[in-house]
Amino acid sequence: MAAALASSRCCRRPSLLTTDRRRSSVARCALSGGKGNSFSWKECAISVALSVGLISVPPTFGWSAHAYPLEPNVRQASRALTNGRSLILSGLAESKRANGEKTLDKLAVGLEELQRIIEDRNRNAVAPKQKELLNYVGTVEEDMVDGFPYEVPEEYNNMPLLKGRATVDMTVKIKDNPNVEDCVFRIVLDGYNAPVTSGNFVDLVERKFYDGMEIQRADGFVVQTGDPEGPAEGFIDPGTGKSRTIPLEIMVDGDKAPIYGETLEELGLYKAQTKLPFNAFGTMAMAREEFDDNSASSQVFWLLKESELTPSNSNILDGRYSVFGYVTENEDFLADLKVGDVIESIQVVSGLDNLVNPSYKILG
Repeated sequence: MAAALASSRCCRRPSLLTTDRRRSSVARCALSGGKGNSFSWKECAISVALSVGLISVPPTFGWSAHAYPLEPNVRQASRALTNGRSLILSGLAESKRANGEKTLDKLAVGLEELQRIIEDRNRNAVAPKQKELLNYVGTVEEDMVDGFPYEVPEEYNNMPLLKGRATVDMTVKIKDNPNVEDCVFRIVLDGYNAPVTSGNFVDLVERKFYDGMEIQRADGFVVQTGDPEGPAEGFIDPGTGKSRTIPLEIMVDGDKAPIYGETLEELGLYKAQTKLPFNAFGTMAMAREEFDDNSASSQVFWLLKESELTPSNSNILDGRYSVFGYVTENEDFLADLKVGDVIESIQVVSGLDNLVNPSYKILG
């Protein structure tokens, strides 16, 4: 385990590299494409995206004239959803249309409920309702895709791939917090924009690779784990006896498939917008060696910074590390995790049927 945390050596560019425990030891998704659509379904998603933007504003209102105008924006989101409903329905995959219609109904009712919550000045109920509505929006987005929208490059096509979304629950035993003993973090993984990275993680989850593993880094910037016992810094495939590594995988806004093996900086794409940015507390990504873009294996980290401190595509992380998911429940408790806290289990609660080429089944 020769690699060490660069952040312990360098204060200019915090680096999310594979850890060396002998030394020191990120429901938002913009899908691309869709097979068989005769129109640009991106236009179809405008109303959904508008709803996301309007209902996901932070509930920091003080109920004054100078507060964020949340109430009129929720009304505007409701109108956008109503006016764009037929367009959204036309963009749903035929096989998923019935489910999409039901979800749109739930979204419309939820917006009305959010409106009443705001009118009642029930501040504590705002954020949970916003999260519920964003989950509905994510479901509608997924129902717009029939099948997987692009081909993974041949050199990675035999790896475990997540061709869709999956949700996992990570249960962590928190040792030194008297108020929280066990905490369950719900994480949504986005295989549409990071199929190789997400597939690798789900495959390791099904192998119980992370169960019983300690949190290995918790410095206020990130929480990190995934470095196994022994000299290896990542997962050793028992079938081959060799370390399994995956490429850097970045989906750029406007592209139909991810970029592999190079950072956006190396490609000179300084103004490119990533589909999965480091813009939320609990953004989940892969750690890797500093000078090897394709060295990620099993070590993962979660960002502990808000979007104001890491604005999308204006920070040193976007385009350099593979984001493949977001913590959607109990993310605030990530800040309470300490080195030595134990991951009791990670379990897939939905989307396992989207995993193809699972190596854990070959292992038996």
